[in-house]
Amino acid sequence: MRIASCALALLFTAVAAAPASASAGSGSAADAGPAQVRVVQEEGVWQLTVDGAPFRVRGAGLSGGDIEALAQRGGNAFRTWSTGLDRAQVTAMLDRAHRNGLRVAMGLEVGKERHGFDYDDPDAVAAQLARIREEVAAYRAHPAVLMWLVGNELNLDARNPKVWDAVNAIAEAIHAIDPHHPVMTPLAGFDAALIGELKARAPALDLIGVQLYGDIEGMQTRLRDAGWAGAYIVTEWGPTGHWESPETAWGAPIEDDASRKAALLAERYARDIDSDRTQGLGSFVFLWGQKQERTPTWYGLFLASGESTPGVDAMQQLWTGAWPANRAPSITPLRIDGRTALDSVTLAPGATHTAQVDARDPDGDPIAYRWIVREESTATSIGGDPEALPAAVELRVSDADDAGALRFTAPAAPGHYRLFVEAHDGQGHAAYANVPFRVSETSAAE
Repeated sequence: MRIASCALALLFTAVAAAPASASAGSGSAADAGPAQVRVVQEEGVWQLTVDGAPFRVRGAGLSGGDIEALAQRGGNAFRTWSTGLDRAQVTAMLDRAHRNGLRVAMGLEVGKERHGFDYDDPDAVAAQLARIREEVAAYRAHPAVLMWLVGNELNLDARNPKVWDAVNAIAEAIHAIDPHHPVMTPLAGFDAALIGELKARAPALDLIGVQLYGDIEGMQTRLRDAGWAGAYIVTEWGPTGHWESPETAWGAPIEDDASRKAALLAERYARDIDSDRTQGLGSFVFLWGQKQERTPTWYGLFLASGESTPGVDAMQQLWTGAWPANRAPSITPLRIDGRTALDSVTLAPGATHTAQVDARDPDGDPIAYRWIVREESTATSIGGDPEALPAAVELRVSDADDAGALRFTAPAAPGHYRLFVEAHDGQGHAAYANVPFRVSETSAAE
């Protein structure tokens, strides 16, 4: 079984990009003291409690995203991937979360075997443990802290089972200095062998994180079949991953449009996440922000320019039962000369073609379209490792209208490209779609 995910290997300081009035030391919300967070089981049902009250996670993975918007949309928590290096900035971020009524699942960066960390090196393992102990000690008393996440997808492309010995040592060390917050580790998929390793080598964990995308269907049954009877949180989930999507004839992954992704979020949340009130404690949708991973729109619930997409509206409806007063536009798959990405669109150099998309605004707001062509990504990275944004290519337009039609000239250079369109409503919301295409000297447009 291929397991991969979209974990974000960013420093935690990226979360705290916006200014905050409070900082470490005097006046910090940390003066209020830590929340008492527990993972408890009663009559066979697992539950997360905060200061004695039930707490079901309605969260998002957050990277550079708007903390206030997450709270306004009905979220109650967010997760990170690293505590970062600037303690004043991290504390200011925690204060900001606290002011907005949000809890933070604090990511602790742990070395990955696929990045060269050697779990047979006792000095490296000891140094890592010492660093993590210091990080936990720095933030353990803050009232916004919800739990500790030890690493992220440490099983991805890993072979040395000693990583779980290290995870257990970290969990034990955290419990010794912070008895107020549970400890977990997020997994890139799972199987019976992995669950067996965790149970044998890392019994100090209070729960696990599960990270699945298009293959999330049937997760609850598969967890039980794999032998996990404890509590879990879905620490990453979202659109269908680029590694599990259909491809063009030349291997370009085909991305769903923004409306299709929103529909999948609603379907997967209801069927696979919110329906489990026995072991599942909630989830963190990926990603409250934006990042480049095969495309700049694949995983982010926001555009790079800040507009929210239909996926944000869908999450608000799932979390609160109500749609926002003004919603993002809907959009259909993008076509070139009537063909979709599944048709493996091939164009002749310099030929003229028509792209078409149908976008509608539920509030009647006028829609403005933005078009761009980029070179196709050549990244082969996994697990959300950093990628460069592919270069934009000059888009020669002969005609564009306000109904979603674009008359354009194919690039002169043979190669692999992707045409993107964004539909903006002027109210801070947008939908998007894209279609990969190739330019070939030997193959005329089909």
